[in-house]
Amino acid sequence: MSTEFDDLLAANREFAADFTLSGFDGVAHAGIAIVTCMDSRIDPLGMLGLKPGDAKIFRNPGGRVTEAALEALVLGVHLLKVERILVVPHTRCAMASASEEQLQERIGAAVGQDVSWHAFHVIEDQPQSLRHDVAKVRSHPLIPDTVAVGGFIYDVDSGLLDRIV
Repeated sequence: MSTEFDDLLAANREFAADFTLSGFDGVAHAGIAIVTCMDSRIDPLGMLGLKPGDAKIFRNPGGRVTEAALEALVLGVHLLKVERILVVPHTRCAMASASEEQLQERIGAAVGQDVSWHAFHVIEDQPQSLRHDVAKVRSHPLIPDTVAVGGFIYDVDSGLLDRIV
């Protein structure tokens, strides 16, 4: 068997040695759901003073409210005690700093083939896209008006959230 993951499996064994979340029920104990970017500079729980078990977190490139994100939010609201939803893209995001064509060229150069057929869904106007995504959540027929929905941009250099919507 290959060894590409041995370091991670060793770290996992250390993590599991004093694992304290066994038997957890899986609901969002703080009633929070977060849609944010996959960027590794973002600590979704830490930036809000939360701990494991407090929130449901959905991550994707750009922190967009996609159909999959909506599916997760509906499940979170109805089955996992989510009462507040935060949509949180961030500053200096690759998805908001290049055009679709530029990303296709970069990926194409990396793989040595034309990738113009693949859409990466870049974000041309981050605040406007955030407003659109928050409106999409608020207007979803399976998310009740009693659920608070806010849109914030996370600054990866200061750690601060800026409420946009």
